[in-house]
Amino acid sequence: MSRIYRSLPPAGTPMGIAYSGGLDTRCAVAWMSRHGMKVHAYTADLAQPDEANPADIPPTAITHGAVAGRLVDCRDAMVREGLTAIQCGAFHLSSGGRKYFNTTPLGRAVTTLAIVRAMKEDGVNVFGDGSTHKGNDIQRFYRYGILANPELRIYKPWLDPKFVGELGGRKEMSEYLLAHGLPYRMGTEKAYSTDANVLGATHEAKDLEFLDKNMRIVQPIMGVAFWRADVEIAPETVTVGFEKGLPVSLNGDRFSSQFDLFLECNRVGGRHGLGMSDQIENRVIEAKSRGIYEAPGMALLHLAYERLLSAIHNENTLDLYATLGRRLGRLLYEGKWYDPEANLLKDALTRWIAPSVTGEVTVELRRGEDYTLLSTRAEYMAYAPEKLSMERVEAPAFTPEDRIGALELQNLSVTDNRAMLIHHLRSLHGLGGGETPVIGQLLAGEVSEGD
Repeated sequence: MSRIYRSLPPAGTPMGIAYSGGLDTRCAVAWMSRHGMKVHAYTADLAQPDEANPADIPPTAITHGAVAGRLVDCRDAMVREGLTAIQCGAFHLSSGGRKYFNTTPLGRAVTTLAIVRAMKEDGVNVFGDGSTHKGNDIQRFYRYGILANPELRIYKPWLDPKFVGELGGRKEMSEYLLAHGLPYRMGTEKAYSTDANVLGATHEAKDLEFLDKNMRIVQPIMGVAFWRADVEIAPETVTVGFEKGLPVSLNGDRFSSQFDLFLECNRVGGRHGLGMSDQIENRVIEAKSRGIYEAPGMALLHLAYERLLSAIHNENTLDLYATLGRRLGRLLYEGKWYDPEANLLKDALTRWIAPSVTGEVTVELRRGEDYTLLSTRAEYMAYAPEKLSMERVEAPAFTPEDRIGALELQNLSVTDNRAMLIHHLRSLHGLGGGETPVIGQLLAGEVSEGD
C-alpha cells in the first residue's frame, strides 16, 4: 500500500518529480538533490500555451541537480480526454451560463498517469510534485499516481515542514537558488498565478482571491481580452462538423489528427475570447476558491456538440446527459476520472449518446460569449418542423381531435393531485404554525371546510 513520507526519504533514493521548470520546482530539485536525493525530473508536454518549447525545460532540471530530465509527450492524450469530457458533458461548474471545462483536472489525470508510467520504466518509485496542502491537485496527483503504480511512495516538498520552513516563499526560494549559483529571473510578477495546457488556462490566487478583482486584470494567453474597447474583433462564421460524436472538420477542412484540429479550434475561438469564465467553486476539502478560466477550443466544440444533441436526442436522454454529466464532472474535479463510477458514466454517455451525433453546426462568433447559431444539419434529427408547423401540412402528425383526447386523459392526474394537495394542506393545518403555502391560499375554502 502506498504511503506518504513525512520527511525526506533516505539519502540516495531515486526520486521522481513532476517538473514545470518554474521557480518552485527548480528550487525543489536543487534542495532535494543537495539533501542526497537522486532526482529524476519529468516534464509533461501538454502543448501548454505559456511555454514556447517544453523540450527546453528538462535540461534546466539537470542544471539544478537532477540526475535525469525527461520530456513526456501528453499532447494527444490531452485532446483525447478533452473530447471525451465534451461527449459526456463532464462539467459541473457553471455561473451565469458560462461553464468551466475542467481543463486543469483533465491535465492532472493525463500528466500523472504518463509521468508515473515513465518513472516505472526508469525504476523510480517515489513521486513528488509542486502542489500544496490547500488545493485540489495534491489529491489528484496522489490518486492517479497510486492508480498507475500501487507500490508508489509519495514525497511532496510542500508537505515537509523542513522544506517549507526554509523555502516557504518566493523570496526565500529565489535567495536559495542565488546562493547556490542558480539565479532565476522571475520576470514581471503577475497579480495572479497561471496553469495551462492545450485544453485551457487557469488563473487564480494572489489578487484574484478577492472578489472585487475581476477578469479585467487578467491578460489572456489563449485569446483576446474581449472586454477591452480598444481590441478590434471582426465577426467570423465557422462551421464545425461532427461524425459519430467526434469533431472532424472546421469550415469543411479536415486535419491529420484530432490534436491538430483542436489547435485550430483554439485559434478560432481565441480570436473572439470565447470560453472565458469567472467561477467560485468548492474545492475537494469543501472550502471555496475562485478562478478565471480560458478554454476557447473546448467552448467552440461544446456549443456545437450540444446544439446537435438538442436536435438529435429526446428530452429524457438530454436530461440524463445533463444530470450524469454534471456528476461525472465533479468526479473528474476530485481526481476520480478513471475510478469505476466515472468509467460507468463515461461508458454510458460515450456509447449511447455520442455515436448518434453526426452533423454540422454553423455559428457566427463575435465577442466573448456573444454568438449566433446560423445553421444546424444532422444525419438524423428528432427535430422535424412539420411535426409542429403552424402551417397546413399534408399529413399532420396529430389532429385537434387527438389533442382533445390527450388533454382529457390528464384529468386523472390533475384531479388526483388536487385531492392530494387538499389532504396535505389539512394535515399541515392540523400541525399548527407556519405560513400557508400559495397553493393553500388557492384552495383555502375547501381546506377550511374539512377542519
